[in-house]
Amino acid sequence: MLGHGDIDQLITMLARLPGLGPRSARRAALALLRQPESRMLPLAHLMERAATSVKTCTQCGNLDTVDPCHICTDTARDQGLICVVETVGDLWALERAGVHRGVYQVLGGTLSALAGLGPDDLNVRPLFERIEKGGVREVILALSATVEGATTAHWLQERLLPTGMSVTRVGHGVPMGGALDVLDDGTLAAALTARRSL
Repeated sequence: MLGHGDIDQLITMLARLPGLGPRSARRAALALLRQPESRMLPLAHLMERAATSVKTCTQCGNLDTVDPCHICTDTARDQGLICVVETVGDLWALERAGVHRGVYQVLGGTLSALAGLGPDDLNVRPLFERIEKGGVREVILALSATVEGATTAHWLQERLLPTGMSVTRVGHGVPMGGALDVLDDGTLAAALTARRSL
């Protein structure tokens, strides 16, 4: 049986999730506690399973239950078209929009002097390894329209241009300061369709 301290701990843990503050966490905890058999226990079971079965794809950085992930091993996808994104959330947003039929590279962040993130902190090695193997025609830089996103895009562009391949960046539709994982499907589709050469 949960004691008052246990409820407080549950609320505290929920409040640590992105998008949930203390109030939202209390509401979520109440919803779970009101129906523990149909909500809380299945959620706890799925979370436990995910914690042990989900892994990071060593090829692109996506999260999946297999490595390489289902996207990387899908023979119907264009392996010569790589879309570079900051986070797995951005990858999932583009997949939800259904506008990219190539593969991805998840950087795991952007270059940021303030946050102490440099090139060695980004997941770029698999991208360059795929390019060295050959067959990559185009790299799409689908990074947020922030100072950090622009800095990262510029840094990648400088390293990719000597390879002779096409380097493009998502165009119209992504507002300055906008993050991909919060944009609607139509905006994402417009941004990817209107990509431009760098």
